[in-house]
Amino acid sequence: MHTEVITVRTGSRPVVRDITQEAARFVADQGDGLLHVFVPHATAGVAIIETGAGSDDDLLTALDDLLPTDERWTHRHGSPGHGRDHVMPAFVAPYATLPVIGGRIALGTWQSVCLVDPNGDNATRQVRFSFVRG
Repeated sequence: MHTEVITVRTGSRPVVRDITQEAARFVADQGDGLLHVFVPHATAGVAIIETGAGSDDDLLTALDDLLPTDERWTHRHGSPGHGRDHVMPAFVAPYATLPVIGGRIALGTWQSVCLVDPNGDNATRQVRFSFVRG
């Protein structure tokens, strides 16, 4: 197994950050196998979605609708409503496993690998890429 950790700057607002190029660079020339993408954070996730056409903003809106940033949350440290950020990974998992064929991630035409970070309290995130040869 081959592994690498990258640092992604997410800033101080909720964001969906496309990390497809970084993932593609990691698996380039690796042959066939599986790419596992994992974020070791309690308030971030990985999504395979379309970006650039509004779907990334739609995902953040859907998360806000489903998990509002209000005072209903028992987990209360951090900025107001931060407890919802700790629930989000149950809906947007902190990992994804993708097929790699001939050193290329086998994504659909409009699919991208994205880091989903609703937590503005942390400006940077770690992402671990692991490749298992098939």
